[in-house]
Amino acid sequence: MEHLPPEAILADAPPPMRDVAEWLRGVIARALPGALERVRAGWRVIGYDVPLTPRRTVYVAWIMVQREHVHLGFPQGVLMADPRRILEGAGITKRARWTTMTPETPIPEAHLAALLQEAARVAGLPTEERLAIAAARAGDES
Repeated sequence: MEHLPPEAILADAPPPMRDVAEWLRGVIARALPGALERVRAGWRVIGYDVPLTPRRTVYVAWIMVQREHVHLGFPQGVLMADPRRILEGAGITKRARWTTMTPETPIPEAHLAALLQEAARVAGLPTEERLAIAAARAGDES
């Protein structure tokens, strides 16, 4: 299977959203310097994995470009600390969370970098710790 470059996903995007996505790519590169960027063609996203060991990586974030906005998403977002309450998706998905941006509604790079670093931290936790966080959050919601 041939690997697509991120530009293949961005080529059809409206120029303002493509600019937001390109900016996000830079934010991710600065916040997670060892992250591996690759297109997940079936989902039409640019995905990011961080290495846990020399032979194992874990999926921590994605960029999804749509006509009206761009999402920076986190597959384990429900487990992430979000002190600024900028993650969306509660009540929509069980685990994933995301931020939504347009050129008119930017989120400061420092806030996004903190979320990306938190996503990498959560992804690296042992399964039992992730389960304990999930159980504690479920208890908080009831």
